Amino acid sequence: MNIFKQFFKSLYSPKDIALFRFQGIGKTILYVFVLVFLSIIPSVYYFSSAIISGVAAVQSSIENEIPSFSIENGELQSDQAAPVIINKDRISIIFDSTGTVDPKSISNSDNTIAILKDGAFFFAGGEIQSLPYSMLNDLTLTKEDLSDILVTVDSSLGVIIPLMAAVMYIFSAGLKFIEVSVLALLGLLLKKMLVRNIQYRHTWRIAAYSVTLPTLFFTIMASLKTTVPNGAFINWFVAFMVLFLAIKEIPQPKKK
Repeated sequence: MNIFKQFFKSLYSPKDIALFRFQGIGKTILYVFVLVFLSIIPSVYYFSSAIISGVAAVQSSIENEIPSFSIENGELQSDQAAPVIINKDRISIIFDSTGTVDPKSISNSDNTIAILKDGAFFFAGGEIQSLPYSMLNDLTLTKEDLSDILVTVDSSLGVIIPLMAAVMYIFSAGLKFIEVSVLALLGLLLKKMLVRNIQYRHTWRIAAYSVTLPTLFFTIMASLKTTVPNGAFINWFVAFMVLFLAIKEIPQPKKK
């Protein structure tokens, strides 16, 4: 059975998921990588779109609407007495050298670029990227310097976006493998409770397919830009229930 048929079967058939415990570990690992790839498509799309439109919006805003500033000794400095908020092309740009704006207060926003007292933040597609000014060491950055940097960034987006997508993929894959491994450990408890003769290598394979349904659900929600309350709990609960039903489908060992 190919990977895409397994994907379809994993959405509704615990019995088939149970049978997947006999397949090679290499195919199971490949399945997890494919599942992660599919799951990050919405985030990568929205994040990339936001970067492209955001760079253009920031370039225009820095030249025409943001006051002169400099970044020295890890802090943003300007003569502006209050935060500046600019809404342009579905992008919100926040400039605050006063320390009034807390990054936590805008962490749930979408398509927002915040140039704040201690660092710059970019919120898009459910992803957050930050650049603390302390990373600049003793480098001094002015408004004109940032404008020149943005021109260079704009011309390099064809390289930057694929690199960022690759980082997102590697990070997501790491989290998914951890999730599957923890779920497989819970599978060992279930196999004792249900009296099934399987080992960790079997529960790991079953767990890899048990996460398919919640992963697809949250991928759809991400594509719709919809936040799911208690998403982490729902994800673990659904995956655990599918794992439970799959292990239950395994025949009990015959009594001697």
